[in-house]
Amino acid sequence: MSRKFVWIEQQHFRGFGCSECDWRFKPSGAPTGISFDEMMRNFELQRDEEFTLHVCADHPRARGTKSE
Repeated sequence: MSRKFVWIEQQHFRGFGCSECDWRFKPSGAPTGISFDEMMRNFELQRDEEFTLHVCADHPRARGTKSE
């Protein structure tokens, strides 16, 4: 399986998710940092770590749905 980040735009969710399951990145709070660049780095680090650690089997996709 070659999972990757995908951008998802749905009625009730707009953000990053997994191409192979229903995992979606939901930040735990507002980005932290002194500058905008630091906030973006922290956001991306959190997103990347959570994506790497998620298990697709724990986030099954509903039948008949597919990520765009």
